[in-house]
Amino acid sequence: MPIDVKLDDRIAKVKVLNQNENLLEIMVDDRVYLVDLMHNDEGTFSILENNRSHNITLVPSTKKKAYTAYTLYDTFDLEVIDAEARYIRNRGDGVMVQSEKKITAPMPGKIVKVLVEAGQEVAKGQTAVIISAMKMESEYKAALDGVVKKVNVKAGDTVDSNQVLIEID
Repeated sequence: MPIDVKLDDRIAKVKVLNQNENLLEIMVDDRVYLVDLMHNDEGTFSILENNRSHNITLVPSTKKKAYTAYTLYDTFDLEVIDAEARYIRNRGDGVMVQSEKKITAPMPGKIVKVLVEAGQEVAKGQTAVIISAMKMESEYKAALDGVVKKVNVKAGDTVDSNQVLIEID
């Protein structure tokens, strides 16, 4: 399953295609890399790719799954955005994160209740949909005042991560 990795302001889709011990075939966006990845010390990694050596140290941030990445010449803010991280981020205040005009599922789940319909006016903070995931029900709210443009789900539907549930104008 691919994950998103945010490196400063860039978000890349990363997927491990094949792994044999420390030899990995990974896809970053649409490009495939063959790498030899060694975890040396706590937070320190050595990466061999195309006969080039890269050393990186990851220092955990105060946010879960966020790090400061140090290389020989550069420093980057790095965040792993997997299904769990999306869920935690969206669960924090119940307001959409990815786009103010779209409510998306942070992880696979089941629609418990849809509280809005197309053409309905909604207020910022108004609950629009309730999703059951990981044995918990979560409310997802409008991030802005507007009118519901489209409702893509109904109660009982099973949804995937990042699936657009409701669109708001």
